[in-house]
Amino acid sequence: METNIPLLQVRGITKAFPGVLANDHVDLTVFSGEILGLVGENGAGKTTLMRIIYGLEHPDAGELFWKGSKVSISSPQQAMRLGIGMVHQHFQLFPSLCVTENVVLGNEPVFGPFFNRRQAYRKVAQLIEQFGFELDPKAVVRALSVGQQQKVELLKALYRRVELLILDEPTAVLTPQEVESLLKLLQELAASGIAIILISHKLREVLTVASRVAVMRKGRVVADVKPSDVTEAQLATLMVGMEVQRGSLPQEPLQEKRDKPVLVVQGLTVLNDRGRPAVNNVTFELREGEIIGLAGVEGNGQQELVEALVGVREAITGKILLNGKDITRISPSKRRRLGLAVIPGDRLKEGVVPSATVAENLITVKYRQLPYNIAGILRERNIKEFAVSAIKEYHIIAEPKTAARNLSGGNIQRLVIARELSTSPLVLIAVHPTRGLDVRSTMEVHERLMNLRARGMAILVVSTDLDELLELSDRLLVIFRGTIVGEVSPRETTPEELGLLMLGGTRGQLEKKFDK
Repeated sequence: METNIPLLQVRGITKAFPGVLANDHVDLTVFSGEILGLVGENGAGKTTLMRIIYGLEHPDAGELFWKGSKVSISSPQQAMRLGIGMVHQHFQLFPSLCVTENVVLGNEPVFGPFFNRRQAYRKVAQLIEQFGFELDPKAVVRALSVGQQQKVELLKALYRRVELLILDEPTAVLTPQEVESLLKLLQELAASGIAIILISHKLREVLTVASRVAVMRKGRVVADVKPSDVTEAQLATLMVGMEVQRGSLPQEPLQEKRDKPVLVVQGLTVLNDRGRPAVNNVTFELREGEIIGLAGVEGNGQQELVEALVGVREAITGKILLNGKDITRISPSKRRRLGLAVIPGDRLKEGVVPSATVAENLITVKYRQLPYNIAGILRERNIKEFAVSAIKEYHIIAEPKTAARNLSGGNIQRLVIARELSTSPLVLIAVHPTRGLDVRSTMEVHERLMNLRARGMAILVVSTDLDELLELSDRLLVIFRGTIVGEVSPRETTPEELGLLMLGGTRGQLEKKFDK
């Protein structure tokens, strides 16, 4: 390290929201040229702390020091002026603009009063070459893969000459090949002197690239360890405060329930928001007591397919049958009443009403029913009793009156799952069911899905986490540019093979590659 003075020092940071103590006298140091892994359960306070460092939240108490001097960071703009950049889990790009325009936006080179486009292209092209990003500076962002879009986010930070780069779950949507490329890049950035804070629930990746690992639990930093001194299991134990043991998941569905198709999709074609085919002639059957996994790089039609299945996007051609009934043209609410439930991919935007309470969010699919609604009047006591019961069963760390916006990502996910399963559906569509969840929460969700499957529920899991798909699925479908390009057995394939299919490879190419 270049100096004994920390690049960033956090002292006694405390931040509380109504009903939640997110940060409790947190101390943390970051040095130039190191990768600090930051791990912890959902609700441990990691993201709140990073939002404070980046100026998106303001602490109730505590101090921040930058290069030894006390600072008050009141906005992201001030953080960027200091040299702090942040790449969020959900990218903040303008799809209609090109790579260069996204990178320089807000800090454009000018010639007199005008945008100097030529100079902007030259600067961005130099950065692309310097870091080996394999990007076209003039390419429109909407045409890029998810992995390429992430590199555009990194370029935005590098263009502003950041000295500290915060990454929140950077590998959550990447294929194994893209993950390997990103981790190598992070090591190169650290070697050039840039400090990196890496927030991730993928402990193997953290231990692979981090110089140090800080562990947060219940709003505090409870450990600061070297990767060489701990295993994944030991790190998980530090996060949770007790030994984490994976329960035994039922591996075989009930055979007598596998013959009946519950969800049938026939020749489905769906357009995207630009009027172009996003789903092309997709056909599959989902049976009782079965989990089908849908694998694909994000942006290959998964979102449009799910929206068509739940009824918020029109099918141009084809049919959707639920338990033998044609639901292609009926409303989402009628589909729900017939037995369809969905865990949406964006839990904050699509899964909950952030300003509403936990109880209000839990009751949104049942508020017209007895005993919660009697003669058109909502019964607060019955709603509260239902909420208390769901909070206990699904381990939601909140009170019935806590606003959903104040919950951690993991607790919002638990809330959504509790609500959707409260209707006892025939078919569950689970989109990224564990994205951003910690080890224990992920295990809880997996065990719940497998138990539902064993009881006969039909489940479609849409995910970019290949380990998750391989663990849960009976069959795996791979989607590429809106077309199902392959069906594979989870027991007979690997994440690397799946990754190649997701990038447009064929089974023939796989056989050639892996027969060598």
